[in-house]
Amino acid sequence: MNDTDNQPGPAGGGNGARVLRIRDLVKSFGERRILDGISLDVSQGEVLVVIGPSGCGKSTLLRCLNGLEPIDSGEIELKGEVITRPGTDWNRVRQRVGMVFQNYELFPHLNVLGNVLLGPVKVQRRKRPEAERDALSWLERVGLADRASSFPRQLSGGQKQRVAIVRALTMSPEIMLFDEVTASLDPEMVREVLDVMLGLARQGLTMIIVTHEMAFARAVADRIIFMDEGAIVEQSAPDGFFESPESERARRFLNIFEFSEKRRE
Repeated sequence: MNDTDNQPGPAGGGNGARVLRIRDLVKSFGERRILDGISLDVSQGEVLVVIGPSGCGKSTLLRCLNGLEPIDSGEIELKGEVITRPGTDWNRVRQRVGMVFQNYELFPHLNVLGNVLLGPVKVQRRKRPEAERDALSWLERVGLADRASSFPRQLSGGQKQRVAIVRALTMSPEIMLFDEVTASLDPEMVREVLDVMLGLARQGLTMIIVTHEMAFARAVADRIIFMDEGAIVEQSAPDGFFESPESERARRFLNIFEFSEKRRE
């Protein structure tokens, strides 16, 4: 991939100001190279959707961006700050780079509001009344204001995932990472979570989304990133990718996906 220092990439939906710069990122587990020289720019307000077959490195890429996996080589730059240098305070970086996982990771002994307030109050040292107003505002926006006193065991899977999203958003991150957030949900609960993410995209939140929901990917993305075997094979606007992918590998992937969808109907 060519170096594109001044470009957010094809079909960039942001305002041109670069939020994230990734160069020659390499990550291996033992003898297996999971990320093989990934280079990518993300601009302010852009929504990137990363798709590809299982094991291609999608989730590992997000975990490297959030410091949950150390990289072997390469560089990650967040708004001009190189965050992959030795000595990086990843707890500080994670306040700027929010992440939502497949599993909700809510504390069962805390109610919804208690889970959401942990970061702003304990990590950011914000005053509780201010943080609580912010948290309740976000819960209202995702349709969960009436569940603020509920405990995780009293929530559906979709509700738990929405709480996890709010928990990340109350930290006021500069970019959000979503790792297959609907993978563990029943089909009827998927829609409510995707609707929240569509709303965030319309509000201009910078996001990188790993998903297997192809219709959602097409609807929400400014740019599709297709990965295979640890590399970016293709990137383009969503309509172009889904209607006429350039690579043979992407065409095979979409054909298999379409065949699987038809079998489920």
